[in-house]
Amino acid sequence: MPLLLAPWTRLSLLVVLLLAAGVCVLLYEPQRVLSEGWPPGLPVGTAVALFAAGYGVCAAAFVPRPLLNLAAGAVFGTQFGLLAAVGGTVLGAGIAFGLGRVMGQEALRPYLRGRWLQAADGQLSRHGFRSMLAVRLFPGVPFVVANYCAAVSRCGWVPFLCATALGVVPNTTAYVIAGASASSPGSPAFLVSFGFIVVSVVAAAVVAWRKRHRLAPARMPAAVREPAPEHPPVVTGASHGP
Repeated sequence: MPLLLAPWTRLSLLVVLLLAAGVCVLLYEPQRVLSEGWPPGLPVGTAVALFAAGYGVCAAAFVPRPLLNLAAGAVFGTQFGLLAAVGGTVLGAGIAFGLGRVMGQEALRPYLRGRWLQAADGQLSRHGFRSMLAVRLFPGVPFVVANYCAAVSRCGWVPFLCATALGVVPNTTAYVIAGASASSPGSPAFLVSFGFIVVSVVAAAVVAWRKRHRLAPARMPAAVREPAPEHPPVVTGASHGP
């Protein structure tokens, strides 16, 4: 079935799948199930594993991670909540990365022609771990967008997943602590975690603003852009024979 294997066919199926996932998120709000739908008496280890699995599916389906992190903290507290949230984050990133790599990379790579796109692709392809770690540490790029951009690039699986697991820990920890201490918003734990979230967002905006020139189109000097026209030699007088 060559049609089903065509790159643009796979990309179209991916778009339909993502649209369907987004609609389901809006209609059913699966993040509420994660925070309210646990049966009583469920062992902690089983509950953490199930939460991480549900977190991963929801994160790949455009549910905002801050909501999932807050739910993890509210359900399990700080320690088990952080374990569930980080595990679910890595799983969700892996799902999105795999879908983008299998269903979208071949169709989209020929269109990476703009300077910004080529610069991002070069960074992710040559320095996958370092680039993804920076993206995860500074929450300026949406989680799902970063996953699919990395999938279209030549970033490897291991650098992508390792950088995700390490890079999301600080920000995820802050949200989990905030969720665990949300019942006492005046407590030091809640205030410190909330302050960290605000500072990280502001720092990401400042870094993005200061580094914007690296992706700006290069401007060539005027002398290089417009070479001086060549003028024919000026004849000052007519030549006379002997």
